[in-house]
Amino acid sequence: MDWVDLLPQGGDRGYNSFLMLSDRFSKTPMFSTCHRDDKAMDTALLIWNIVVSWTGIFTNIISERDPKFTSELWKNFHQLFGTKLSFSTATTHKLMV
Repeated sequence: MDWVDLLPQGGDRGYNSFLMLSDRFSKTPMFSTCHRDDKAMDTALLIWNIVVSWTGIFTNIISERDPKFTSELWKNFHQLFGTKLSFSTATTHKLMV
């Protein structure tokens, strides 16, 4: 999971980023347009609408240490669904489980 940002604004809503998600097992990529300043709740809703509706509840998310994922909202989100959040480092992408 990663954000690609600093893109030129596009679309009716002025999107300037997109969220890229990938299923670790099927390698299926999933993309959604978003805004660079989206909050954790916005990202949670994107993930719900894209991933959960397509693949079901996930068991693990791997992400860099983005503030959106270290927030209290995400801690509660993962606790609610019984998922585990694993962080990678930005330079080596090694998991910190």
